[in-house]
Amino acid sequence: MSRSKFASWATCALAVSLFVPAAFADRGAKSLASCTTFDQTAKDDDTELFTVKNACSIPLDCSIAWKVVCAPDSKKRRTAHPGSSKLTLADGATQSAEASLSVCGADSWAIEGVEWSCTPNKD
Repeated sequence: MSRSKFASWATCALAVSLFVPAAFADRGAKSLASCTTFDQTAKDDDTELFTVKNACSIPLDCSIAWKVVCAPDSKKRRTAHPGSSKLTLADGATQSAEASLSVCGADSWAIEGVEWSCTPNKD
C-alpha cells in the first residue's frame, strides 16, 4: 500500500473511531438492569408481594415466576405450587404481583425459585 493510500485510510479510520462511538454512546450505555428494580416483601401473614419498578425511559414487559413450597422440611407432606405473573410497566411505573401462602394451610412454607425479567415493550 502506498503512503498516500495508507494516510487516507488511517485518517478515515481515526475519524470513524472518534465519531461513531459518540453517536451510539446513548444506545448502549444504559441496560435494563440499571434502570429496573425488584423487591420481595411480606404483604401480610398470607401474602408475599413481588414488586418491579421501571425507572427506564421506555415501557417494559416483565415476568415474575416463583414456587410456594408447603412443608419444605417434610419428606412426606412437601408440595410445590408454582405461580407467575406478567406485568406491563410504563416508564416510571411500579407494579406488583402477589403469591398466596394460604395454599399451605397450617403448614410452614417457603418461597423458592423466584425469577424475574424485563424486556422492552414492542407496542
